[in-house]
Amino acid sequence: MEVMSCRGCGRLYNYVGGAYLCDTCKRNLEEKFQNVKRYLDENPNASMGQVSEDMEVSVKQIKQWIREERLSLSDASAGGVLCEHCGRPICTGRYCEKCKGVMQSTFAGAIDKPKEVVEEKKDRNANRMRFLQ
Repeated sequence: MEVMSCRGCGRLYNYVGGAYLCDTCKRNLEEKFQNVKRYLDENPNASMGQVSEDMEVSVKQIKQWIREERLSLSDASAGGVLCEHCGRPICTGRYCEKCKGVMQSTFAGAIDKPKEVVEEKKDRNANRMRFLQ
């Protein structure tokens, strides 16, 4: 295990993996996420700036949750979250549906599919023992 400094509060903690936050800061961040999620359920058309102000969470953190597909925007153009490939506005994730489809077909074509093995018929008499008379 590594000893690291928490990016949230600055305390030292044993780093196991994931975000560079201590357990306390991870719990606090998860509580904020649940509060934001509840707020968006009650106010589905709230802008990202309004959510940020009302819930005291940075816009950057909200965008990260959207990219992680933990949150989804009701209107793609309102949030300012863009597809990382083509730049179209999206509601959730990192890529738009069109780019996801193109990547999926590209990756599927890149994988070599196993070729069917065709066994040749062998001549039954080719390997038989022969006697000279």
